[in-house]
Amino acid sequence: MSHFFSLHGRRSGRLAAALLLTTAIGLLLAGCSKGGTDSAQAGERKQEGKEEKKTEAVAVETAAAGHRPVAASYTGTSTLEPRAEAQVVAKTSGVALAVLVEEGQHVRAGQPLVRLDPDRARLSVAQSEAQLRKLENTYQRAQKLVGQQMVSAADVDQLRYDVENARALHRLATLELSYTTVVAPISGVIASRSIKTGNFVQINTPIFRIVDISRLEATLNVPERELATLRAGQPVTLAADALPGQTFTGLVDRISPVVDSGSGTFRVVSSFDGGTQSLQPGMFSRIRIDYDQRANALVVPRLAILDDGEPAVFRVTDGKAVRVPVKVGYAEGAWVEIREGLAEGDQVVTAGKVALRDGTAVQVIVPADPKAVAATDATGKAGSTP
Repeated sequence: MSHFFSLHGRRSGRLAAALLLTTAIGLLLAGCSKGGTDSAQAGERKQEGKEEKKTEAVAVETAAAGHRPVAASYTGTSTLEPRAEAQVVAKTSGVALAVLVEEGQHVRAGQPLVRLDPDRARLSVAQSEAQLRKLENTYQRAQKLVGQQMVSAADVDQLRYDVENARALHRLATLELSYTTVVAPISGVIASRSIKTGNFVQINTPIFRIVDISRLEATLNVPERELATLRAGQPVTLAADALPGQTFTGLVDRISPVVDSGSGTFRVVSSFDGGTQSLQPGMFSRIRIDYDQRANALVVPRLAILDDGEPAVFRVTDGKAVRVPVKVGYAEGAWVEIREGLAEGDQVVTAGKVALRDGTAVQVIVPADPKAVAATDATGKAGSTP
């Protein structure tokens, strides 16, 4: 019996020791598992922190400062007008027997346009001519008789005056006959015709409009502050809405020396050669007068200039946007001249400026090649001096 209790005690001790060992192993495994989880969570938080730091960089687009020609200019809109224009009117009445020209036809000065019925005018010429011949014969006989004292000198003088009057009436009748053929007063193009063959034409009735399109003019009313910059002979570029993609060149023809006190402007008239080009009177046009040129100016896109005060740009340096004050010069189209503050090749922010502050980290999406700016053609339409 004592042997039984001794054996049972030893077995219970072993079981208790095994339970203690199992519990210790479980606790150790649980601790290791918890430690691993904590390490994993710490690693995830560290990775998230890195990602947060990465997302703080603002995405921007940039362009490089480069050299290109730039011009200072004044721009405006105007309607093209012919340099010469004539409204042809009938100087006598009559039926139009023949209309000799049509709209769009080129005519020369003195070229017949319409022939009116000349019968009445011819009869007047014949009548005045007969009266003149009669008075001339009477005057010649009186001159022979005055020496014989058969005609007084006063009668001879009166006859001489009558002859001169009849001669004037004959010339007037001949002139009226010439009016039955209506001729072009200037060379140009028939712009409108308001007569048909067989119409009765009243005296002083407009029947044709002729415009001289060999020389066209555009007039700008320019503010008086530009008076010192514009002068005759400066080059002018014209773009017409009716002719997209085409540009035409001309010159400043004349400048009014007087400033209108009401509007504060003065007239600048530019002329263009319309004879060999597609320009037509009445076309709406956009005019640019270049009054200064810079052949190799340092420029940046107009979009890069900040509009919150003094001129400045954001220059990208070492992954950060640095606000740089600049001195601007001429502006032409999409470009602005930079006279101080930047160097060739500097990357300036053109898109994404709103979210930037001085020193903000940036991520450049589309970096520009400096050579691309330098090689860009000068195609700006508007220019000014800041």
